[in-house]
Amino acid sequence: MTRILIAEDDLHVASFIQKGLRAAGYATEHAADGETALFLARAAGFDLIILDIGLPLLDGFEVLAQIRGEGVSTPVIVLTARDSVPDTVAGLEGGANDYMTKPFHVAELLARIRLRLTDHVPAATGTVIEHEGLSLDLHSRRARAGEEAVELTAREFAILEVFLRHPDRVISREQLLSQVWGYDFDPGSNVVDVYVRALRKKIGTERIETIRGVGYRLP
Repeated sequence: MTRILIAEDDLHVASFIQKGLRAAGYATEHAADGETALFLARAAGFDLIILDIGLPLLDGFEVLAQIRGEGVSTPVIVLTARDSVPDTVAGLEGGANDYMTKPFHVAELLARIRLRLTDHVPAATGTVIEHEGLSLDLHSRRARAGEEAVELTAREFAILEVFLRHPDRVISREQLLSQVWGYDFDPGSNVVDVYVRALRKKIGTERIETIRGVGYRLP
């Protein structure tokens, strides 16, 4: 059975989420503070984490930073009352897979959970994926281009992971938005192009091809 950790200090909200998830067939566990959430996220083998930002003892940003820094790749949906652009960016740059603001509908949360669980494909045959001299270690979160180590942001790492999982396949901007950012951007936004351009500077401009009018490809 799929196990989901709910890190939420508001007991009414936590109970509301638990009832909805259990009715949908998920097993849940609740953490009311950041220290408990961090301990469980490290050790308990959850399939997904719902993480409130305003947790006592240790806030959600710090919990997220620590688990991602330790190589925990469990999908994380950040759930918070904050809806400012800086908080959204901070959560996603910190390694969250999706972002929802309160109040919310359980049906939408369930849809996002299903999407994140579908997107999250464990590396069953190992923690390293590679293609044509590029490699990512999904456990240590380290990247290499040829013999050189490359420092990537969480978002750049996620983009490169998508390309490495689908070499020679054209990936559209919309697919990258869905798989890497996990929520709806303005269709006119150039955020994908900005990040791909930054990634090229680090791994080599020739490694990612632009397919005009469609998207990108890792040849």
